[in-house]
Amino acid sequence: MHQRTTPPTGSASPTGRRRLARKALIGAASALGVVTALMTPVRAGAAPAPAAPAAATPLAANGQLSVCGRQLCNASGQPVALNGMSTHGTQWYAQCVTGGSLDALAKDWRADVLRVSTYVQEDGYETDPAGFTARAQKFVDAAHARGMYAVIDWHMLDPGDPNANLSRAKTFFTAMAKKYKNHPGVLYEIANEPSGVSWSAVKSYAEKIIPVIRAEDPDAVVLVGTRAWSSFGVSEGANESEVVNNPVRASNIMYTFHFYAASHRDEYLKTLDRASDKLPVFVTEFGTQDYAGEGANDFTMSQRYLDLMKRKKISWTNWNYSDDHRSGAVFKTGTCDGSTWTGTGVLKEAGVWIRERIRQ
Repeated sequence: MHQRTTPPTGSASPTGRRRLARKALIGAASALGVVTALMTPVRAGAAPAPAAPAAATPLAANGQLSVCGRQLCNASGQPVALNGMSTHGTQWYAQCVTGGSLDALAKDWRADVLRVSTYVQEDGYETDPAGFTARAQKFVDAAHARGMYAVIDWHMLDPGDPNANLSRAKTFFTAMAKKYKNHPGVLYEIANEPSGVSWSAVKSYAEKIIPVIRAEDPDAVVLVGTRAWSSFGVSEGANESEVVNNPVRASNIMYTFHFYAASHRDEYLKTLDRASDKLPVFVTEFGTQDYAGEGANDFTMSQRYLDLMKRKKISWTNWNYSDDHRSGAVFKTGTCDGSTWTGTGVLKEAGVWIRERIRQ
């Protein structure tokens, strides 16, 4: 637990100030609708028309999130399920994360959340820590400006042991938590897809990184990757019991699960069902194709997953919001070079399908 000294008499505690600041940010977002109504011109001699209430954004409606039992809950303590999209690697597809594309995601798609994926290797963060931190913050801020939550994804892949990038992760999450400590709209995903490493090693990493975040931002939800590419170990012959029997020693956390429906069949679906009966789970990445995000879409299997997640109020973000040539990228190749983002004409088959489900 993060300890604090007793504040001077008559001053707000650090936690109190943070909560007040977070509430002020939410209030500002809600007030935008009122300001817009006040600025609407009225025809001379006509009675003012009653202003239509502005629809609350997901962020304004739900406020600060927390984990209550096995659920993600809003500021009122009610279970919520966020649905949205993940960016592709921002070292490759930053051109797909623009004001226009995010307007479409928030308004046309009606998404609740954007996952901002900062790759560690593969020409990512390690090549320019300050630059990629600033880029991630730019995209998080853009999501917030449109009333969406943002998942700050530390997209480690190879090496599969998250401890290999421990020092870099501490630097990155310190910077991110310092910036967003007073904002209700962030969740921190500390290890995208650990692989080839034991659960105890992943757990040890989590118990080193979570205090780094908590030192700056004690209130935000932290998302912990599970081993074998965040499959609760299934892809390496294990299952969720290793996490159930040896959970991370921290509060206000959730565990992540990833699936690709054409590759990950009933064993994975059943694992998600069992795990979510015992642990708080957030599906931060999934696709309707094979595990590489390629090939034919299996919408039937995908719908089985979505039905389960809807029934159990499991939040999810789909991979990915780009125009990459693979079938898992929602936009047709070349879309990100243009300025048209809304509707279905710019979308691949998977994009049409997932947009419809986010809008439901």
